[in-house]
Amino acid sequence: MKRYLTAAQVLILTLVLLLAGRLAAQSRDFDKIAPESLPAAPMETISTPTSAKPKRVFDKKFFVVMGALGGAESFRFTSRQLVLDHEYAAGAPWVTRAPANQPVMARGLALYAAEFLVTYELKKPHSWLPGDRVIRHVWWAYPAAMSAIHIKNAVGNVRTQGPGGCTSIECAEQMQ
Repeated sequence: MKRYLTAAQVLILTLVLLLAGRLAAQSRDFDKIAPESLPAAPMETISTPTSAKPKRVFDKKFFVVMGALGGAESFRFTSRQLVLDHEYAAGAPWVTRAPANQPVMARGLALYAAEFLVTYELKKPHSWLPGDRVIRHVWWAYPAAMSAIHIKNAVGNVRTQGPGGCTSIECAEQMQ
């Protein structure tokens, strides 16, 4: 039987090899190298100190925008879970079991982490990117659009009605 490495095992193996390489390089005794085999000393260059302060990525605006996105995603997640719980309790045939929270929360957290990383990269300055200044000024557009989408989905979940327009279990029982 052949054994295949999973992505996690490959990642762990890579990390172990990188750590082992660093430890091996640190344990090397470089004091015993002959001075004539070393390259010439580097020349000092005087650079003018720039007074430009580096652009902060994590500021109040970033936390407000990302907090709004996190709140919108939480609202969508919670409303969807409640809809599924109520449909399961009402005996809906399309909900075969009570939904498990952990896998859905893990996917939601992974989605938010990816959105957080995208927003961070949009706001961070990049010297290699043409038009970077324009991109950095509209960094908030992606999380704002996603917040609107998540809120729209959550409101749709809240407005979900039972069979025949009933919104409660008692109403559904009277209809039968």
